[in-house]
Amino acid sequence: MEAKSEVTIKFSGELPTATPAANKKVAIELTDQNGIVFTAQVNAKSWRKAETSASEFADWAGAVSGKLGQRTENGFEIIDAGIQLFEKKAKEPKPDVAAAEAGVSS
Repeated sequence: MEAKSEVTIKFSGELPTATPAANKKVAIELTDQNGIVFTAQVNAKSWRKAETSASEFADWAGAVSGKLGQRTENGFEIIDAGIQLFEKKAKEPKPDVAAAEAGVSS
């Protein structure tokens, strides 16, 4: 049986540290809550877009996704990686259910 391995590493608060790499790529490193380090190379244009979004959005979350690659010394490589940032929207407060029911019954 053949299977595909795809991973998504989510982050928020600050962008990972990036270093220039070959072929118009940027190398980034993310460490998860268990200390596993994920390394990825993303397109430099995508990285610049993520930096712009991080500065424009008041509150955001990001994700790096791609194929799970080779095991490294302290984690894994992510192959064909992409990066995206999403603006976190403030959730609207839910109406008070008890007040709504009281209004209906009277």
